[in-house]
Amino acid sequence: MQVPDGLLDQLEAYFRLLAAWNAKINLTALDLVRDPDKAVDRLLIEPLVAARHLAAGAGAAIDIGSGGGSPAIPMKLARPDVSFTLVEAKTRKCAFLREAGRQLGVDLRVETARFEMLLTRPEFHEAFDVVTLRAVRVEQKVLLGLQAFLKPGGEFLLFRGPAGTELPAALTPLLVPIATHTLVEELQSRLLVLRKRVVGIEGQ
Repeated sequence: MQVPDGLLDQLEAYFRLLAAWNAKINLTALDLVRDPDKAVDRLLIEPLVAARHLAAGAGAAIDIGSGGGSPAIPMKLARPDVSFTLVEAKTRKCAFLREAGRQLGVDLRVETARFEMLLTRPEFHEAFDVVTLRAVRVEQKVLLGLQAFLKPGGEFLLFRGPAGTELPAALTPLLVPIATHTLVEELQSRLLVLRKRVVGIEGQ
């Protein structure tokens, strides 16, 4: 895919910083040194493709379990108009996320907490246009909790690999699947998009 030079420089800087920190603390299980191509596909290309599917009017996004910063940081670099809140429970990983934002010159809000704790804070209820999550397994209980972050009409972007079920057999009635997009064909990775219903409007 074609990437503007300025964005390419920022992505390279992020990847180098991630590799340097990953040598000291476990930010990602991907091998950034011996298998950089796969790492680039997963950590950079997938988020860049996903960023193309952010709605034009999206203003605020929240990324759950941010870890080493992907997909949130590459998506933020690609869509600087969208504000990102990164949620990560581990303090050392949050230190990396804040340092990455500082070195890359992007404004990132980093919350050191499990997402369940944020649900107790009223300012997080229906405050976001987008929720992003990269996870192996997403249970109905998790989706039910995460949808509380979304404004009505907001979208849930779920990063998925080739294995595992698409979604829980029974979704919360508030979330409706609307699209599946290919991220990296060679990896058979996909982006599942769910939309939060606008109560009282048919077809949402």
